[in-house]
Amino acid sequence: MGRGDVKTKRGKISNKSFGKVRPAKTKKATAAKTAEKKA
Repeated sequence: MGRGDVKTKRGKISNKSFGKVRPAKTKKATAAKTAEKKA
């Protein structure tokens, strides 16, 4: 369990991949954050 294990969050970060453990930022989430900053 560590950097080489793609099933863990740390492994996904080192492998530069996304999945259930490390969800990629969706457009909907980023749009909501920019709306918050403007308000």
